[in-house]
Amino acid sequence: MPEKQPITPTVLAVIPARGGSKGVPAKNLAPVAGIPLVGRAVRACLGAPGVTDVVVSTDDGAIAAAARSFGAGAVRRPAEIAGDTATSESAVRHALETFEAEHGRTVDVVLLVQCTSPFLTAAEVAETAARVASGAADTAFTAAPSHGFLWKEAADGATGVNHDKAHRPRRQDRAAEYLETGAVYAMDAAGFRRHGHRFFGRTALVVTDPARALEIDDPHDLARAQVLAPLLDTPLTPSLADVDAVVLDFDGTQTDDRVHLDAEGREFVSAHRGDGLGIAALRRAGLPVLILSTEQNAVVAARARKLRIPVLHGIDRKDLALKEWCEAEGIDPARVLYAGNDVNDLPCFHLVGWPVAVSSAHDSVRAAARAVTVTPGGFGAIREIAAWLLGPELNTPAPPNP
Repeated sequence: MPEKQPITPTVLAVIPARGGSKGVPAKNLAPVAGIPLVGRAVRACLGAPGVTDVVVSTDDGAIAAAARSFGAGAVRRPAEIAGDTATSESAVRHALETFEAEHGRTVDVVLLVQCTSPFLTAAEVAETAARVASGAADTAFTAAPSHGFLWKEAADGATGVNHDKAHRPRRQDRAAEYLETGAVYAMDAAGFRRHGHRFFGRTALVVTDPARALEIDDPHDLARAQVLAPLLDTPLTPSLADVDAVVLDFDGTQTDDRVHLDAEGREFVSAHRGDGLGIAALRRAGLPVLILSTEQNAVVAARARKLRIPVLHGIDRKDLALKEWCEAEGIDPARVLYAGNDVNDLPCFHLVGWPVAVSSAHDSVRAAARAVTVTPGGFGAIREIAAWLLGPELNTPAPPNP
């Protein structure tokens, strides 16, 4: 007799993402390292072994479109469970029932995954799901170890919650406690239908790195996530298959951001020959390349002529100019790589799919970038970007330390 093949359980990840957010307007579309929060959650779920389906529950068309662009399904959430007082469980139940009705499949394990945890990893999603799918637990959730002393205020003075204030044991003498991260929860789907909440039966902890445990509830949390992303995210660079056009800022991106003046007030800048080689290689590969600059400067125009690429300069709203250029060229902004270095590049960063900062960029620009070069602006950063797309033979070493 042929050996029976094991049945793969249906594991559905549900990502609740309302359009309305009081603390951070349009929070679920806010970018961290160039990727909206909903996209980061979708990416973690799709990369998790064992997760078979991913849907985003939303009342917002822009969030639904973003979810689909990252490869997830979208479930339109009714208004009655989309308000400020609606529970996450109500969104998960509705998405679960909608999915089963539309796909004709019974879900075995359902996950609740939060957009507000930007540093959730695919491995954490997979492990949380596996605890329930394997039968080891009925529910599971991510938690970070904590050794903090908790206090509460009372009428007769503050008292310890998890300790006796008269006795302060050393950290190594205390049993570990765990803080719920809010990132991902897994439930046996049948049990969830019966109980209606995320904790029932045997509950398992999936211990995660405390450094990655960040929930975004207000603008300060979002700013912190954007600063931490270059440190916590796995370095990522695009390939030629990801990009249909390259748009380049000029000052500080193709130069070192310094300007030299002669006695007549004429400006001179330094450009890197390696960047010219990289741009020529991009042109030969058939990629449209554009220079987009705020400055109305003969130097920018002269450099564009030398490189034989178009230039738009003297632009007040670079993002509007870029949007119009993409429409005229029939290019999807989501497939544009934009390289910049300063705060006036941020609106373009929010428009394109691949915002790239040179390593010498302003901190806020580096934080908003999806990728950051090793090379500073003016020292071959554009050639480095060309090497990402076309191959390592175009690599330019970083300049030596002065």
